[in-house]
Amino acid sequence: MASHLASIFGTEQDRVNCSFYYKIGACRHGDRCSRKHIKPQFSQTILLPNVYQNPAHRPDCTMDAKELQADFDAFFEDFYCELTKYGNLLEMHVCDNVGDHLIGNVYARYEWEAEAQNAVDQLNERWYAGRPLFCELSPVTDFREACCRQNETGECNRGGFCNFMHLRDPSPGLTKDLIVSQRLERRINPTGPMAEQAREKEKEEAAEREREREERAARSARGGSREDDRRSNGHRSSSRRDDRDRRSRSPDSGRHRRRERSRETEERR
Repeated sequence: MASHLASIFGTEQDRVNCSFYYKIGACRHGDRCSRKHIKPQFSQTILLPNVYQNPAHRPDCTMDAKELQADFDAFFEDFYCELTKYGNLLEMHVCDNVGDHLIGNVYARYEWEAEAQNAVDQLNERWYAGRPLFCELSPVTDFREACCRQNETGECNRGGFCNFMHLRDPSPGLTKDLIVSQRLERRINPTGPMAEQAREKEKEEAAEREREREERAARSARGGSREDDRRSNGHRSSSRRDDRDRRSRSPDSGRHRRRERSRETEERR
């Protein structure tokens, strides 16, 4: 029984938990849903609802398709760069639905759960485009399951009111440029928990190198003093040898030795 409940958890067969909430992180019934919406305590994905204000949804919009795409690209780049401040951003998606529970939703997935939690804590104190941001952890882990497959082939009859994600894509090449830019920025200014560990490791390695340099300097100083002692001792020894040589070569020392020998010879006789 337990294995069966675990296998159907979050699916259409689960009569207790809402499958839509676990797939797309939002439900059109909201708090009135008859099934449970259990918010995750930790996740790599965050949700910011109703952030992107699509000008095409305004009744007085006069922008053409090119201008609308340029407006979305500007928003996508600005918000992507903002989210990269809190960690290594793996992907960001913006919903183009018009339903109340999905309109303007921004989903972002980080490399680490701690980075996602940090983003939630920081973004809940931020404002964007004159409106406060509301951020929460999302149970979405696979965006392929959350997206509408019929929309990808142009066959979705529900349009913007579909209960699955209709994602809006930025211009070709923009996402790749942002990923490269983030990689270079993280290389120059690392952020996130792993970056903190890397910085701590670099500090420890720098301290270890400094200790090794000090030890080498101390050893060289001790070795230099010993070498000086050896040189001074060698100088004294050479001085004594030179004195002995000079005494042995002096004529007075030769006469003294000859007198001693002659005295010893007379005593033997």
